Amino acid sequence: MKAIADTGFLVAFANRRDTHHQWAVEIARQVAEPLLTCDSVLAEAAFHLGGAGIVMALLRDGLVRPAFELAEHIPRLTELAAQFADRAPDLADLCLIRMSEIYPRHPVITTDLNDFRVYRRKRREAIPLIVPE
Repeated sequence: MKAIADTGFLVAFANRRDTHHQWAVEIARQVAEPLLTCDSVLAEAAFHLGGAGIVMALLRDGLVRPAFELAEHIPRLTELAAQFADRAPDLADLCLIRMSEIYPRHPVITTDLNDFRVYRRKRREAIPLIVPE
């Protein structure tokens, strides 16, 4: 499976008490190559999990790999921030929207249905998602 990992998925996978843990484990079983993500998602996940150790293990074990250089995309991220200003997107969401534009065949694995069902890539195109049922 080729996909882009959001914070909620990583937290659900790593935290057995998370509502979506079993779903995340099932998704992870389908991963044959590292899921793409960004540094902002990794930082958010480390915060929510109470430390960077688990996130470092996810990187070491090959579940995810960073695949986004923020500095190269500042103009587009700025446009996306303005486009979705009414939703006050965080930096991780902006980076994932941009990554979806760069990797259009990669769905975003997320638990954030409220925002990602509204976000659009290339102005009008819905972002393909893998979400809990």
